[in-house]
Amino acid sequence: MFNFFNKKRRDNHDIAPDEIFLDSANLPGFDTDMFEGRIEKPLSQVSVFLVGAAFLFLVVFFGYKAFSLQVINGESFAKKSANNLLRHTVVFADRGIIYDKNNVPLAWNIPAVNNIEFNLRQYIEKSGFAHVLGYVNYPQKDKAGFFYDTDITGIEGIEKYYNGSLAGQNGLRIVETDALNNLISDNTIEQPTHGENVMLTIDSRVQEALFNSVKTIVDQVGFGGGGAVVMDIYSGDIIAMVSYPEFDPNKMITGDKPAIQSYFADSRNPFLNRVTQGLYTPGSIVKPYMAAAGLQEGVITPNTQILSVKEMKVPNPYNPDQPSIFTDWKAHGYVDVRSALAVSSNVFFYQVGGGFGSQKGIGITNIEKYMRDFGFGEPIKDDFFGSLLGTIPNPEWKQKIFNDDWRLGDTYFTSIGQYGFQVTPIQVIRAVSSIANNGMIVEPRIIADQNSPEIDRTVSVDKNFIKVVREGMRESVLTGLAKGLNYPDFQIAAKTGTAELGVSKADVNSWITGFFPYNNPRYAFVFVLEKGDRNNLIGGVATARNFFDWLKFNAPEYVK
Repeated sequence: MFNFFNKKRRDNHDIAPDEIFLDSANLPGFDTDMFEGRIEKPLSQVSVFLVGAAFLFLVVFFGYKAFSLQVINGESFAKKSANNLLRHTVVFADRGIIYDKNNVPLAWNIPAVNNIEFNLRQYIEKSGFAHVLGYVNYPQKDKAGFFYDTDITGIEGIEKYYNGSLAGQNGLRIVETDALNNLISDNTIEQPTHGENVMLTIDSRVQEALFNSVKTIVDQVGFGGGGAVVMDIYSGDIIAMVSYPEFDPNKMITGDKPAIQSYFADSRNPFLNRVTQGLYTPGSIVKPYMAAAGLQEGVITPNTQILSVKEMKVPNPYNPDQPSIFTDWKAHGYVDVRSALAVSSNVFFYQVGGGFGSQKGIGITNIEKYMRDFGFGEPIKDDFFGSLLGTIPNPEWKQKIFNDDWRLGDTYFTSIGQYGFQVTPIQVIRAVSSIANNGMIVEPRIIADQNSPEIDRTVSVDKNFIKVVREGMRESVLTGLAKGLNYPDFQIAAKTGTAELGVSKADVNSWITGFFPYNNPRYAFVFVLEKGDRNNLIGGVATARNFFDWLKFNAPEYVK
């Protein structure tokens, strides 16, 4: 049976031509790489299954991705697609322009370059304006080129303290692009509101001249720095306010690295506004206020005379052989309050403050009271001028700082503006203005407007006594230590001061304060030069002389 079926299968099998003609003799003549001479075989079921499975996997995979893109994450990708096409960009507002009182531009905007999207800030190319104007920081981008900070922000000076007015409000633009980032449309949906212009009380001519006067003496003599301020005694308008050394605001905003590094390396601190942020030992410039206090308290009259000797010896009850000695810079003989101010007698004001022998003093409590009445130890109300209080030494202060009791000698030294006494020049200009205007404490201001001046209060000193103090300051110019300011064609009243620094007292601050014109006062002034050699004879008076020499010929309206 077996042979029968095999035979039957062979009988029914068709013989292919290849089987007829293919034999061992002709096989080598076929190109087997081109499938010649090969007998075709059907694909195996395994191969068919694997190929089918592969196609099925691909269909399932791409089907799932399509479902994920369109159904599961469709909304999210739609939003991303819309954002790619519609992009919100900032329309930068121009900053307000800063003018001086005569409409001279001090800070303005210039067109941007190199595809910068906002206008740039430019400052007046003159010395003396840095601490008044300050500078700005520009908007910042991240690494991807998108703005993470869209504000032009004031850093110092007017730019900082009046940033709210100057900055304005940025606008908004929608930019539509295609997939290749080509611009399709550009629509501003919110217009920018440009910043408000600001007019200052500063006179740019006087500002530059005041700065050059300070710079000249500081550089010539070797002071560590200096500052000066001129103020209208009735309105509080700051006519000029300078600090030296200073920085260049144009270099700050352009990122001039060598210049900026030099500012930070300068031990004299060019970033310090010495008028508003500098704390200084005042020395003898406090004597006009001591004189006013002594007259008001009745411990002296305008005609009281006190013997000014080179050394005032105070008995030591514990050791009579070692009295305490308080010196004057010179023996002046008998002086009244006017001449004591003119020659700046220490002994006279030691006794007005602390008493000596039969001469009564007002005491440290009253010294502090009147000093505060004239504005020392009190902040300026406008934040632009800083918030430093300074120090008026008193028993509580000494106990806190030195853990020690108050002594008579502390009262003496406080009476002449030494010991721990510290003031800012802007406090001094407020105080000396009150001497010039019959006792009104007028708050300084630097923004020009039509509002009435802010008169904080009137000092608790009789106007007749204030008049005596003014006469003493005028005498200082006529015959005393400020006679370098004695001009034949206009009159100035002034008080000098030399404040000793440190234990060695090798360095001093040189001051001069005052007002002009004397007969009809309108302006007060303060100069301070810091950390100069005590043996140097050139200081505040020479600086003020340089300034007034310029003022009388170039801006005579101020001295008439």
